[in-house]
Amino acid sequence: MSKVGKVASQVMWNRLISVVEEQAQALIRTSFSTSVREAGDLSAGVYNEAGEMLAQAVTGTPGHVNAMADAVAHFIRRIGRDNMFEGDVYITNDPWEGTGHLHDITVVSPSFHQGQLVGFFACTAHVVDIGGRGFGADGNSVYEEGLYLPVMKLIERGEVDQTLIRIIRGNVRAPDMLVGDIYALATCNEVGHRRLINMMQEFGLSDLSDISRFIMENSRRATLERINALKPGKAAGHMQIDGFDKPIDLHVSLSIEKDRIVADWAGTSGVDKKGINVPLVYTKAYTCYALKCAIAPEIPNNAASLAPFEITAPENSIVNAQHPAPVALRHIIGHMVPDTVYGALDKLLPETVHAEGAGSLCNFQVSTRPRSDAPAPNEALRAEVLAFNSGGAGARPGLDGLNATAFPSGVMTMPVEATEQVGPVIFWRKELRPDSGGAGRFRGGLGQYIELGAREGHEFDFQAMFDRVDHPARGRRGGGSGAPMTIAQDDGTAMRGKGKQFVPHGRKVMMGLPGGAGYGAPAERAPELIRRDLALGYITADFAREHYGLSDRDIEEVISKAKLGETI
Repeated sequence: MSKVGKVASQVMWNRLISVVEEQAQALIRTSFSTSVREAGDLSAGVYNEAGEMLAQAVTGTPGHVNAMADAVAHFIRRIGRDNMFEGDVYITNDPWEGTGHLHDITVVSPSFHQGQLVGFFACTAHVVDIGGRGFGADGNSVYEEGLYLPVMKLIERGEVDQTLIRIIRGNVRAPDMLVGDIYALATCNEVGHRRLINMMQEFGLSDLSDISRFIMENSRRATLERINALKPGKAAGHMQIDGFDKPIDLHVSLSIEKDRIVADWAGTSGVDKKGINVPLVYTKAYTCYALKCAIAPEIPNNAASLAPFEITAPENSIVNAQHPAPVALRHIIGHMVPDTVYGALDKLLPETVHAEGAGSLCNFQVSTRPRSDAPAPNEALRAEVLAFNSGGAGARPGLDGLNATAFPSGVMTMPVEATEQVGPVIFWRKELRPDSGGAGRFRGGLGQYIELGAREGHEFDFQAMFDRVDHPARGRRGGGSGAPMTIAQDDGTAMRGKGKQFVPHGRKVMMGLPGGAGYGAPAERAPELIRRDLALGYITADFAREHYGLSDRDIEEVISKAKLGETI
């Protein structure tokens, strides 16, 4: 490099990663929504002057970060470089130029140093409400799904566009929360900008051209080395999942070639009438994430390390939905993309990828209101409560699957205490679901049991966002399937896996979140692991007999020792 050496460049690269992590943490600390503050449903990144992502925060989701990698170029094109000034902040929730649906707001801030544009900071957060029908699959077009914010200026030269703020406040159910989140997004970019300028002053940099070149060249070279070390080949993956009112087929053809890996989603089901469709930017995000996790997990995520992964999908397929398709729950299909990719990759790289897991986040949103069947107490109120929950992850080639852990999203399960303080909801039960992990040499991760109701005097609409009801996670290499998703009211009234459903006063929603699948034949599981699972309550005696052939004598011994607190 012409200005600084390799050692200094590596130090600055590491510094940039710490800068964007501080940026993300600032967003978590200042956000209003529990989806950001408690679940970490966000992303943050720094970009060079050309709009190429240099570094991303460790905190955040691949769907946001990898999709946001393409977003800054749209901002540059829409705003125009000649119209960018110090103190500006830009905003959008465009599903096709942002991160896939209206409920994600992306904020971009240009970064100036000594009067010159040197780069950009961008961040994204999921917001609890954006108006329209609310967060759910019921919309028939994107126009029904909420307020659309085109790429535009939120702040120009330090002055907030108050007209835009009034429009936003007038179109959403929780205006204070949403506007607070927007200001938090802008603030976290400012934190990143200040730290970047400090770094540039410390190292005597007038721009980011040299460090940008260092990052891009090294990232691309390292990724290509990993790809070219693989045996070339081609394989197909297929997964069938619930969809809205009919099953959805996901097909991918994966090709490992010199200097690239190509994933083609031809053959996948067409656009759905309801809001589970996926813009291509989101499909790309999770396809790239799956490939990077398997092939080059330790190489930092940036524009250059993502470039060798080429993703294509037919227009108007469910993984390349065109405007104005409804896309509110694009994560349900999008989160199934990695396991479909791994179905193909397992044929090319045996003993590398895990079994299928629950896949999509097991989210639900509750809209409470005073009961309508009888007089309600004065303290009864309307509220929007969004809860993020996870089923089990698939078993890995050498380890059991993780219990109640989200893969691929990485979003954290929200604590009951934090969720209950947002609105008048009560979690009557939340615990691991025994027998939900698929049997195998390595067991699938467990799902959860959740029982949810509202406080006295309330009824509510329950917006279900589930899959795996009819198509549970499938095992790999002889492993057993995970348990399917179950949902009903406590009086036995059946409920659907997707869509808004009314729950009357006094009723509860009973959920069994799906488990991850097993890896390898159950007969190959180590006896001490079977005994441990039984002692911990991960499996029942009946499951141990049926799937692992454990004798009644062994079962009685394990249970007896567990009751006495003895080591198994």
